[in-house]
Amino acid sequence: MIESLQHLPPAAGSNGELAAQFTDLAPPLTARQAALEAARCLYCYDAPCMNACPTGIDVAGFIRNIQDQNIDGAAYGILKANIFGGSCARVCPTEILCEQSCVRNNPTEREPVRIGLLQRYAIDNARFDGHPFARAPSTGRTIAVVGAGPAGLSCAHRLAMLGNDVVVYEAREKAGGLNEYGIARYKLPGDFAQQEVDFLMAIGGIHIEYGRRLGENLSLADLHTRFDAVFLGIGLAASRALGLTGEDAPGLVAAIDYIAALRQASDLSRLPVPRRAIVIGAGNTAVDMAVQIKRLGAEDVTLVYRRGLESMSATGHEIEIAKANFVRIRTWAAPLEVLLDGEGRVAGMRFEQTRMEEGRLVRTGGYVEIAADAVFKAIGQGMCEDGLGDALVREGDRIRIDAHFRTAIPGIYAGGDCVAPGQDLTVQAVQHGKLAALAIHEDIQASTEAAWPT
Repeated sequence: MIESLQHLPPAAGSNGELAAQFTDLAPPLTARQAALEAARCLYCYDAPCMNACPTGIDVAGFIRNIQDQNIDGAAYGILKANIFGGSCARVCPTEILCEQSCVRNNPTEREPVRIGLLQRYAIDNARFDGHPFARAPSTGRTIAVVGAGPAGLSCAHRLAMLGNDVVVYEAREKAGGLNEYGIARYKLPGDFAQQEVDFLMAIGGIHIEYGRRLGENLSLADLHTRFDAVFLGIGLAASRALGLTGEDAPGLVAAIDYIAALRQASDLSRLPVPRRAIVIGAGNTAVDMAVQIKRLGAEDVTLVYRRGLESMSATGHEIEIAKANFVRIRTWAAPLEVLLDGEGRVAGMRFEQTRMEEGRLVRTGGYVEIAADAVFKAIGQGMCEDGLGDALVREGDRIRIDAHFRTAIPGIYAGGDCVAPGQDLTVQAVQHGKLAALAIHEDIQASTEAAWPT
């Protein structure tokens, strides 16, 4: 929630003027541009771009379909591997995945085939006659999915394709998870996230119950008893704390809370916007926060990280977006103290300068103060433990699973950001959900066959 920012003035400008700052980051390709770009593909055998895609999309295959003007065929091939192919085309870090592996990505040609934009072109221009995937005959089994984010909905869709019925339990008012609440508005503008959910749900056999949260009005033990299997796609919703005095002062909020409010705002001019802002973090969420608050009208935005630029988890592409939006990046500075004004509100932060010594990050004793009307922390998220119980084995603050997404409790599976091998990427969460669905279906079928009298 962003109540602690209500003392700040609203964004300057009308809703229309501000909305113009949150149109598509990359304009879509025209038909002519798509044809020319598709013609650059060499359709490699054992294509490295396909091997680099976490969901295993046949990249060369869908690009060839675009070249042949078979747009529906291209989209079908994408969605068969990744039902969230539309959003992933927009938010996936293709520059470090498929496009980085493209054979045209070399010093001579300088630029890989623009796979992400071609994928978007195929999805946006497909004209299916109904849902492209049919459900298998009913298995008579029903699976519970907790969390309607990319992992949970990917799992639900694949389970429905295989003939199972699925009940999805979602804590919030809308489905979509990170796509709906956590992605920069200029990456998924408008209601694209909900359109994608509606398309996915059109397969049938999936029911979503909203406002259901583990530990409050939803019991994992009860789900385990009532359903044939349970999949946990609960993500990482708890913002980590800085551990500093004054962290609860008005003006200091979690970046994910502000991003969610920004994405759900019907009138951007009503959002509180600081004149000077600090964003603490080094990942893509930190960049998303810094860029968006700048586009809302903040005059001075500083992104602060305790290590060097080369250690930032944000991709090079994201860092360039920050620079293009005049976000100042300050490295080698660790948060030390929240500075407050006479009314107990955030007035800035004091940082201690750091450096590397023999592979260890050390504090130098030098200090720097940065004035700010608001501080946004984007230092990572942890898992909400409420309602999970003690039987699930943890690995750090995530759920331990085996190679088939099984947890320590038989019949309960997990995937996405809440599990140990997660990479905190939407595309990885989609793949987890898909593979977990296949494992759940196989396990259920195996147990049915074992129970059948011979």
